[in-house]
Amino acid sequence: MDDHDESAERMTPSARTASRPPAARAGQAVRALRVPEITAWFWIIKALSTALGESTSDYLVHAIDPVVAVGIGFLGFVAALALQLSKRRYVAWSYWLAVVMVGIFGTMAADVLHVGFHVPYVASALLYAVVLAAVFVTWQRTEGTLSVHTIDTARRELFYWAAVVSTFALGTAVGDLTAITLSLGYFGSAILYAAVIGAVAVARVRFGLNPIVAFWAAYVVTRPLGASVADWLAKAPSAGGLGFGGGPVSLVLASAIAVLVAYLSVTRVDVQPADRIDLRGATTPAGCGARAGTPSWTSCAPLVRDDPHRHVRVDRVPPGHGQPGLPPGRRAAGR
Repeated sequence: MDDHDESAERMTPSARTASRPPAARAGQAVRALRVPEITAWFWIIKALSTALGESTSDYLVHAIDPVVAVGIGFLGFVAALALQLSKRRYVAWSYWLAVVMVGIFGTMAADVLHVGFHVPYVASALLYAVVLAAVFVTWQRTEGTLSVHTIDTARRELFYWAAVVSTFALGTAVGDLTAITLSLGYFGSAILYAAVIGAVAVARVRFGLNPIVAFWAAYVVTRPLGASVADWLAKAPSAGGLGFGGGPVSLVLASAIAVLVAYLSVTRVDVQPADRIDLRGATTPAGCGARAGTPSWTSCAPLVRDDPHRHVRVDRVPPGHGQPGLPPGRRAAGR
């Protein structure tokens, strides 16, 4: 805890209230979160989008001039990301459009190093791993958490998308590394990565793996899993695939994603609650009830911000959760 945190903890509730700007003292509304809730729908569409990125990228670079294909992928990626950033909240169709375009361009970016500059998959995988680590370190030092339940500002969303792009490039290189360099083949690689994701899930459920670590580990590995499945379906039998072709596979995957995103747009079942409270990355949904080790009262008190990077609450809490030194039914907490 830094000096700022210590001084805030020593402040009395009245002093904290007086130190806030008028909007905060009045109970400033929490900004809308810009990414979806992590549900089964999220992982299903994420896996489909990674497969679509792989099959579409391969199809385009063989159907048209590779330079033109990469240019189209880059322009589509920039346009989709700009559209998503302009929303300032989670909108299913624009978010998943951005993810799909990241998948397509991220695959192209990884393949350019190997095909265009003859960089071995081992080297490109290490390079993208360093890039992803740099994004995570910078994000953590700047915002204090890597939780997707705190992405409610443009800067945090930019960190999020930088991480997403890096995971797609890393996943592409790692997938090709196991399938081609290590000669596991596409189907064998898919089995390997499915097992890794299963191990992460077991570590989270049975052994209490940190939820943020578990999320990003699964997010990274989902990329080579989806790409391996797409290559297994699309590649010719002589290359270890089933031979359906990149075009048909991409069409089926895109149709499935469109149907699922339309469902989410109508039902809004994956919109994160606006009153979610997240302290140091702990996740708590709307309504009272603890999850991931967070005290149950944290989901019952509105969140008040005294600056863009610090959360301070002084509000009602459920009976029996009082704090020594404060009147009954009230509790103060700092970040």
